[in-house]
Amino acid sequence: MAQSTLKSTLKSSIKTKNQSRFERFMRSVKEGFQGTDKLLLLLCIGLSALSCVVIYSICYHGFISSSMFYTQLFASILGIVVAVVISFIDYQTIARFWPLYMAVSLILVLLTFVIGETPPGSDDQAWLDLGFIWFQPSEALKLAFIFSFGFHLTMVKNRVNFLSTFLGLLAHALVPIGLIALQGDLGSMLVFVFIYVVMLIAAGLSWKLLAIAGGLIVVLAPIIWFLLPDYLQERFMVAWNPSMDPLGAGMQQYRGQIALGSGQLFGRGLFAEGLYDFPARHNDMIFAYIGQTLGFVGCIAVALTITIICVKMLFIAKKSNDDMGLYICCGVFAIWLFQTILNIGMVICVLPVIGVTLPLVSYGGTSVMISYLSIGLVMSVHRQARQESMFEARAGSPLR
Repeated sequence: MAQSTLKSTLKSSIKTKNQSRFERFMRSVKEGFQGTDKLLLLLCIGLSALSCVVIYSICYHGFISSSMFYTQLFASILGIVVAVVISFIDYQTIARFWPLYMAVSLILVLLTFVIGETPPGSDDQAWLDLGFIWFQPSEALKLAFIFSFGFHLTMVKNRVNFLSTFLGLLAHALVPIGLIALQGDLGSMLVFVFIYVVMLIAAGLSWKLLAIAGGLIVVLAPIIWFLLPDYLQERFMVAWNPSMDPLGAGMQQYRGQIALGSGQLFGRGLFAEGLYDFPARHNDMIFAYIGQTLGFVGCIAVALTITIICVKMLFIAKKSNDDMGLYICCGVFAIWLFQTILNIGMVICVLPVIGVTLPLVSYGGTSVMISYLSIGLVMSVHRQARQESMFEARAGSPLR
């Protein structure tokens, strides 16, 4: 009888301990999600949901293979999970391993010069065929550059406007920019330039130096134009008037423009019959497909969502605990903003076609994963800043 009572007591004690552990675990999870920027995450999930529906529509009409829908769906789900996991990790710990990220990214980019592939619809040998997915190393290099350049900026804090420091920072940036330029990927190269400029401004770059740099670009513009390959010059020339060459260099934008305008206010519908087909409707020109199927309203919704995401990044950057958090947010902001401007600019024929995806909307496993990795980093900065402010509030006075 005593033995039975002892067993019952032990079982009750174990059960109580297990319940206590479970309650602590659930409490920690709840507290963790309280620090998550839910609006930012929900906006990104909304973009991914729209992307998957639109790509399914493209598959439904037989414009692309159905496997692309499953790739996009899998990359989006995995990306969301990765973003949440990354958001729970201290971004300072992640940034500390920047030499590893940069080394791996540079090696992968260099491999494209040896075993790189040019997938259908692309002009540059900037991809690695992994068998189950096309991987673009320049996407990973963007985040590696943000980490390494952010670390460099923290080391030269308050000396950004010294000539020797500025030249050192310029040399740092020219390594990835030069490699991507050699690949022939003008779109990605311009994104790296914009990351560099935005992070320098965040570090306190003098507007005088910025104006001088802008002036030099204007002066050197004719030389830059002369150095551009013939096909890029042609793209610039037809960008504002694709009807000049509707069967050649202007075909993609000309047909995309027709599709974009055909949707009018509310669109023709995702599964309507007789939708207009055009090149790159699932990646570079997906904004035109959205315009055709969801109309002007759908286009505005996408543009507004990305705008809110970018504004959120700037708010998080402003509230970050340290300079590295500021630089990470500003670097990610630069990627999202500039890629959106370039992509939509291509579709509405104010910029030439240079192969830049619309973040989380365009088809692409690598692009989607890197976009969510970047969002995870921004959410990590937000979480750390929130925890710091809560700690200060509980302490009753600001930490010094």
